[in-house]
Amino acid sequence: MLYVQLKKALYGTLQAALLFWKLLSETLQESGFILNPYNKCVENKDIAGKQCTILWHLDDLKISHVDKIVVEAILKKLNKKFGQESPLTTSRRKVLDYVGMKIDYRQKVKVKFVMYEYIDKMLEELPADMSGLAMTPASNHLFNTDPGCMKLGVEKGQLFHHLVAKLLYLCKRTRQDIQTTVAFLCTRVHDPDTDDYKKLTKVMQ
Repeated sequence: MLYVQLKKALYGTLQAALLFWKLLSETLQESGFILNPYNKCVENKDIAGKQCTILWHLDDLKISHVDKIVVEAILKKLNKKFGQESPLTTSRRKVLDYVGMKIDYRQKVKVKFVMYEYIDKMLEELPADMSGLAMTPASNHLFNTDPGCMKLGVEKGQLFHHLVAKLLYLCKRTRQDIQTTVAFLCTRVHDPDTDDYKKLTKVMQ
């Protein structure tokens, strides 16, 4: 076994995500932003009488303000801080792709969030036994469990966990209609059985 001491955080580790969150949140607060008490990945600041909001998922940021000059000034500061090795990648379109979501600003006083591509990719990886159609995402016996039900094997258990995690991400953003089912399935990822698999299948259909 080889042990090493890193000079920088290793991308993909939990420690790296935490360290970057600390660095980014502190950097924004030094510029006068205030951390949102309900969501620790959102900071706000009043600039020229209008609210500027910065939210992020890992190292993907979304910056909004009524004045694009304000946004450009913030990007310049962030690029100076975080773009030393390579410049930050930015997008300034009316339709944005952001962490699996498509955010559409083309209609006045409206913003549309869709995740069709995310869903399509998820459906493409489904096994054949999950094909079909369902009228509702929840089974009639959703909250009932059978202690004697056969457990899933390792491979199918990992697939179950993987799909439930993807559904959790989806339901928190654009598909609130499946939240109840997904919330229950999240309690079953540790040791899922064949009945849990059937309940998951109904959601995927």
